[in-house]
Amino acid sequence: MKLLLGSAALAAGLYAFAGAAQADCGPVSIAEMNWASAGVAANVDKIILEEGYGCSVELVSGDTLPTFTSMNEKGQPDIAPELWINAVRTPLDKAVAEDRLVIAAGLLSEGGQDGWWIPKFLADAHPEIKTVQQALEHKELFPSPDDPSKGVIYNCPPGWQCQASLGNLFRALDGKGKGFEIADTGSAAALDGTISGAFEKKTGWLGYYWSPTAILGKYPMVRLSFDVPHDKAEWDACTSVLDCAEPKVNSYPVSEVFTVVTKKFSQENAVAMDYLKTRSWTNDTISTILAWQVDNQGTNADGAKHFLETREDVWMKWVSPEIAEKVKASL
Repeated sequence: MKLLLGSAALAAGLYAFAGAAQADCGPVSIAEMNWASAGVAANVDKIILEEGYGCSVELVSGDTLPTFTSMNEKGQPDIAPELWINAVRTPLDKAVAEDRLVIAAGLLSEGGQDGWWIPKFLADAHPEIKTVQQALEHKELFPSPDDPSKGVIYNCPPGWQCQASLGNLFRALDGKGKGFEIADTGSAAALDGTISGAFEKKTGWLGYYWSPTAILGKYPMVRLSFDVPHDKAEWDACTSVLDCAEPKVNSYPVSEVFTVVTKKFSQENAVAMDYLKTRSWTNDTISTILAWQVDNQGTNADGAKHFLETREDVWMKWVSPEIAEKVKASL
């Protein structure tokens, strides 16, 4: 009997120790990147890891290249919630192969998307317009504010790489021959202003934009197809090169956006890794949160809390019911 009781006590002690070890997530550093969607993601992770898993989280300022370099060379921070990996593809592949970094979930389930867009109200009214080529057959739907006899395509701000691709695609599609002109915008705010103005006046809008963003969370837009697959070789050699001599019609690449963690973190925080391997949201989901954040002058932390309070249908799928209850109780 003493042996049985001793064995039972030992088993109970080991079980309690294992449970404590599992619950003891410990200190975690998360990169809070300097753009809105990544900032909200970092704060969502902070709340869930702290309140659900008992971690002690520190947010550190980040940006794509500096954060990747620090994680790769110094093993800090532990987590980059939203890393646009096209910018670091080759060194990231090497770091993964050499067991320094681990790729978790694709945070943006559809990837980062840029291209030419039209308002959803216009797409609904003209279901025949699904491609850029079809839009260019209807200059009357996209009148230039300077010359209504011409159609207009809104460009991204000066100095942005997208000016090269838009200009080349405009020529490849013979936009000028179809009665269109390019309208240059002086800043991101000015570009946003053309979209908000189009929605207020219910007039057509055609131009370059990207997702996820607050403006697309507030003003529903539809991204048009270029009716051809993305040709990376052509993109690198010509489409993205300013004033390429002989541009061809091409599609914008989809940017892969993943959560990346250090190998050490992945080994020492298996339970938290289960969450990070599952966590993913659509561009529309985060764009809507960003729109709320802008309208309410909220911080990244405010945006994260609003997401957790209003989108249980999304985030409760990432964690166990027990973890979800802990997070809900903390809000």
